[in-house]
Amino acid sequence: MSEIQDRLGVPCPACSPKLETVHEVLSPGEGSITVRCGECGHVHKIQPESTPEVTLDVVVSQGGESFTANVTTPEDERVEVGDEFLLETDEVLATVRVTSVELDEQRRRESARADEIETVWTREVDNVAVNVTIHPEDGRRDDSRSITMYVPGDYEFTIGETEAAESEEFSIDAVVVRGDAAGYDRDRYEMDGDVVLAKDAKRVYAWDETSTAWSAW
Repeated sequence: MSEIQDRLGVPCPACSPKLETVHEVLSPGEGSITVRCGECGHVHKIQPESTPEVTLDVVVSQGGESFTANVTTPEDERVEVGDEFLLETDEVLATVRVTSVELDEQRRRESARADEIETVWTREVDNVAVNVTIHPEDGRRDDSRSITMYVPGDYEFTIGETEAAESEEFSIDAVVVRGDAAGYDRDRYEMDGDVVLAKDAKRVYAWDETSTAWSAW
């Protein structure tokens, strides 16, 4: 449905049945709208215009698995990589982010009108898994190890701060940002105090602090 405004241009059955005149909206509603003609003051009801809709296939990546759902949206709605929306099905209620838009013949785009799209590829961002690479304190990268943190999507990773997961304690050295994340001016953050949300983090790099944390001296 199109957005209802304070004033609309519609024909008036009393003074201008064929030409639109400015009307004041008295009582908006989904079934009908009560308006008053600005020319003659006649009050009458009109049916709001509806926007044609399309149903899109949505593939959701969730915790290493994926499933397919459907959403209905206005056909002229533009869908872009990075868009987030609430997906509600019988199986799941989750916020998802668009990671790719697929047109016919498997053509991928950054954005497209809904009526041009065959499949919207997304991933859940309410709760996410973030890969963390931990380097030993002595700097020997060959001894680096990886763990996975499971955190809410809006969890903040702050450069220079200490985190703990899977019996590990480590200080964050850098965060690589995902390509579908918006609001960042670079793809890697490594200055103390920089913050990246977990749902936007492709990988976290850190220095091991486990041995220091448990040392008795």
